[in-house]
Amino acid sequence: MNNPYFAATQLWRIPRAAIQDSLDEMALDGDNGVEGIVFWLGKDAGETAEVTHLVRLRGPLVEKREEFINIHPALFNDVADVAIEHGLRLVGQVHSHGPRYGVDLSPTDRIHGIQVPSYLSLVAPDYARSRAALHDWGVHVYTSEAGYVRLSHDEARRCLQVIDGLRALMLTVGGG
Repeated sequence: MNNPYFAATQLWRIPRAAIQDSLDEMALDGDNGVEGIVFWLGKDAGETAEVTHLVRLRGPLVEKREEFINIHPALFNDVADVAIEHGLRLVGQVHSHGPRYGVDLSPTDRIHGIQVPSYLSLVAPDYARSRAALHDWGVHVYTSEAGYVRLSHDEARRCLQVIDGLRALMLTVGGG
């Protein structure tokens, strides 16, 4: 069955500027010693998802700490509303881990993270303050059969295509 919200994605096309903008956003939190997060919205064409918009979270409904992020369901609903308003879907997210936590998904990430087929979950090292190459981050894809699977460096290079010339629009959800 073809599901328009959770397509069987095999390739993610990500603007180079979206990677930099995501790192810059998360590093603001990293400078305060806490994890940061950016959601990636986009469109699908067959088995390819293209990141077109970034979503940063603000306000009291997102709690960021040294070792975890808690997003209140009402704020997540607002993210979904923004996606629907723009005719997009949530194709993935990137969050940062501190220097002591590596780039594997934590048990909390695995239990409480988004669990839909082909959802991309990236982990940037060092609270996004170091500029490691995208393929060196923790690259995880959710599967119905195995839950989150971490991709090898070579697998990440095959399924994450960094493209030049485009800039994803940064949106802000939440507030004061």
